Amino acid sequence: MERLLIVEDEIALAEGLKDNFEIEGYEVITAHDGEEGLNMALSEKPDIIILDVMMPKMSGFDVCKKLRSAGDQTPIIMLTARTEEVDRVLGLELGADDYVAKPFSTRELVARVKAVLRRRPGKKSKQAKIDDIGKIKVDFDHYIAYDRQNNQIDMTFKEFEILKFFIQNKGRTVSRDELLDKVWGYEIYPTSRTVDNHIVKLRKKIEEDPESPKHILTVYGIGYKFIE
Repeated sequence: MERLLIVEDEIALAEGLKDNFEIEGYEVITAHDGEEGLNMALSEKPDIIILDVMMPKMSGFDVCKKLRSAGDQTPIIMLTARTEEVDRVLGLELGADDYVAKPFSTRELVARVKAVLRRRPGKKSKQAKIDDIGKIKVDFDHYIAYDRQNNQIDMTFKEFEILKFFIQNKGRTVSRDELLDKVWGYEIYPTSRTVDNHIVKLRKKIEEDPESPKHILTVYGIGYKFIE
């Protein structure tokens, strides 16, 4: 059982995440300020740390910096309401492995934890399966996408999840409501237009001609169909 340390000063959020990760099979310990989090990270030897940035006594940035200065290479996912690019870059430059901005879905955070753990040094894993989808290649194990020149391209978590769902249901027409239920789950969105907006962005990334798609086809009045 892998041990997860959650360092988060919002106690209700920390306890909610603890419950969800325990359901996923993790052993979870929590801390509610930076100093406590640093001490627990060094003494409890977790397999991964979810680390809030804005905390009492010591910021998440300082905790991350002190851990890396001490030679501790435990994977760290920064968790924060601050979304400015400079904050994200600072966290990654200090040695964080990933960065998730609030508000977020628990499902996304769980997926990111699993992906970071699979990538950690010294952990052997099976070779990732790469899916060719139009003009990109997608590694769903690590949530990474590449163009034909092997340059990494930016894709959101939701875009990965939509593509994964399409592949699992290739050749079958799926409705917008089904996509909202299976991909967005309990998150609240006002209309199914949310799906359409994501499809437009996906087509620009995978289709040779987004205006005449060959892979993500519109089934008028119903939804979409994915063809390899």
